[in-house]
Amino acid sequence: MATKKKSTKKSAKTYRCPTCGMLVQMKDEDYPFCSDRCRKIDLGKWAMGVYKISSPILDPEVLEDLGLLDSGGRNSDDE
Repeated sequence: MATKKKSTKKSAKTYRCPTCGMLVQMKDEDYPFCSDRCRKIDLGKWAMGVYKISSPILDPEVLEDLGLLDSGGRNSDDE
């Protein structure tokens, strides 16, 4: 009966460049991008506001600093 040997060589995981979709490996110099050009395109999108991280601000101190809450913890729009 023949037995199969397990391959001890690990294959490198490949990912897609978030800008152009080209295949990229973790060991590549510009990972997770395929090139410096794609890295700069992505940075430009962040700078122009194309990408946004949105989550509600729940910290009352931060809301107060932004002028969205009065010192009593109420919404400044509520009157």
